[in-house]
Amino acid sequence: MAFRPLHDRVLVRRVEAEEKTAGGIIIPDTAKEKPQEGEVVSVGTGARSDDGTVHPLEVKSGDRILFGKWSGTEVKVDGEDLIIMKESDILGIVG
Repeated sequence: MAFRPLHDRVLVRRVEAEEKTAGGIIIPDTAKEKPQEGEVVSVGTGARSDDGTVHPLEVKSGDRILFGKWSGTEVKVDGEDLIIMKESDILGIVG
């Protein structure tokens, strides 16, 4: 991929939501919400503090993460819909 986020930004690919509920009911496309789970595609170098030191990010490429419903900016990179967000928008790492 020819895109690398800067500083404390993270490039994320959404993970598709389940098609069925736990009880076996199929959810139609019109009733689905955008998933709040994703896979980290690429990360920046880290946040820079006031004194100039760089603090590396806690997430890395390949991590599955949870993020807020309205987090990040949706972009299209190499024909794929991805999200760019700050590391602070990430709620946690799954698994």
